[in-house]
Amino acid sequence: MRLALAQIDTTVGDLDGNRERILEWLERAREEGADLVLFPELAITGYPPEDLLLRPAFLRAAARSLELVAAETRGVACLVGFPHLDRDLFNACAVLAGGEVRAVYHKRFLPNYGVFDEDRYFQAGRELLLLRFGETLVGPTVCEDIWQPGPPATDLALAGAHLVANISASPFHVGKGREREEMLRTRARDNVCFVAFVNAVGGQDELVFDGHSLVIDQDGNVVARAPAFEEALLVCDVDPTAAAGHRLRDARRRALARERPELPEPALVALDTPRQQGSSVPVALAGQLGELEEMRRALCLGLADYVRKNGFREVVLGSSGGVDSALTAALAAEALGPERVVCVSMPSRFSSEGTRRDARLVAESLGTGFHELPIEPIVEAFRSVLAPVFAGLAEGVAEENVQARARGTLLMALSNKFGWLLVATGNKSEYSVGYATLYGDMAGGFALLKDVYKTDVYRLARHLNERAGRELIPGSVLERAPSAELRPDQRDDDSLPPYALLDPVLEAYVELDRSREELALDGFDPAAVERALDLVDRAEYKRRQAPPGVKLRPKAFGRDRRLPITNAWRG
Repeated sequence: MRLALAQIDTTVGDLDGNRERILEWLERAREEGADLVLFPELAITGYPPEDLLLRPAFLRAAARSLELVAAETRGVACLVGFPHLDRDLFNACAVLAGGEVRAVYHKRFLPNYGVFDEDRYFQAGRELLLLRFGETLVGPTVCEDIWQPGPPATDLALAGAHLVANISASPFHVGKGREREEMLRTRARDNVCFVAFVNAVGGQDELVFDGHSLVIDQDGNVVARAPAFEEALLVCDVDPTAAAGHRLRDARRRALARERPELPEPALVALDTPRQQGSSVPVALAGQLGELEEMRRALCLGLADYVRKNGFREVVLGSSGGVDSALTAALAAEALGPERVVCVSMPSRFSSEGTRRDARLVAESLGTGFHELPIEPIVEAFRSVLAPVFAGLAEGVAEENVQARARGTLLMALSNKFGWLLVATGNKSEYSVGYATLYGDMAGGFALLKDVYKTDVYRLARHLNERAGRELIPGSVLERAPSAELRPDQRDDDSLPPYALLDPVLEAYVELDRSREELALDGFDPAAVERALDLVDRAEYKRRQAPPGVKLRPKAFGRDRRLPITNAWRG
């Protein structure tokens, strides 16, 4: 049996564009001689459609689009995700063959944690479905269905399925591909069946889908693996009936079946017998990526898709001569091409010659556009207007933030005038502790490094230099002590614990929800813990107003971590 897993990048709400993409990849699969083609979860609408699912007109249009896809499935069968309105709304897998919708499977397990809100939109399915291709039985499932160690995968296997097909939109975080692959290998071994897993790829707001589609045999061996972070058609010849011999020798399955006398009887749909294939197709087994390369690919894909899908052509960012803006510029130049990136240096009287030089050097190294717009006249105008109100008061954060907001105003003016997307350059360490200025350096439409800790910013910058074989980001940028340069001789560690101490505390508190007491028992520096947690708790209102940014960690700010702004708990 020849499978084709179409790992495609859809756009939420673009029903016509998604349909054209599905039909394009369906034709590629047909040319490869595929018997069964798998498309990702909710590929008809893009994932996640969120409250578009509450609009009846959207659901009707999605149903019409599915019918148009079905009409093109003569000679090949297809599994594709769509929202199915049938008295209630279901996250569904449509079985298309012979020019029509032959059956529909409803997703059973609806995730409602982290970035997922599927209980808000969908009813859970209950029935099982088996597809017969000659002597081969295929059981369709949708995403979370296979993450569960029991049914529906176990029920499908007990009912005779040789292959469990899973259509997914499984969002990325660092290490997710390996976690997912190990889970799928376990499911294949436990159920003594092949598993075919197709995943979406591409960026959708803060989410990135990494692809990494797989075919795994009944022994848990990876038979085929698609590349990560790019569209691909994974074609693979399998003989799922080979699982039958293993089951005859595995008496445990008989005992399990006896313990499940109430085992539901799946609906059975007969489809065309698989064609007799000639020579087998070459096995595609893409390699797995290291941690830093995963981060780089995810950030580039997330930015590129956000720019493309929202209709922008170019991006602009503030270039301070520091490592955050240098890394942002380097990633943007790689994702979009340097001709579509504009770096703007906005020095003040506190900007050193070194940072002014490095801001220009970064743009020259990358080949991006560059402007230098001094902000001192603007800052002095603000000072003059505020002088009567501020008379007799010592200078402090208010005056520092005037500089950051002057820069934000200039960048937004350029964005408005030229239609450039403003990319903010702050990192997760800064967003965590509020070491960022609202309407200043937090201004923008997208915050690329929002889920990248400062220590990882340095690691990524060095990784980019190593990949390029040259200093895309100058060594002087990497060696200089971090500073906002908003007052004389300012350094980040004047206000914050050193990042090497701070970032592990932030990870434990923000992502693992460790308490003050638990952090003390974990051996963290007590002073760093108290300072960090106080800053994190006070900065919630800032984060609520921050732009979206690429999710890289298991718990990112925004959809993942939702805390009240008004909150007196300090634990």
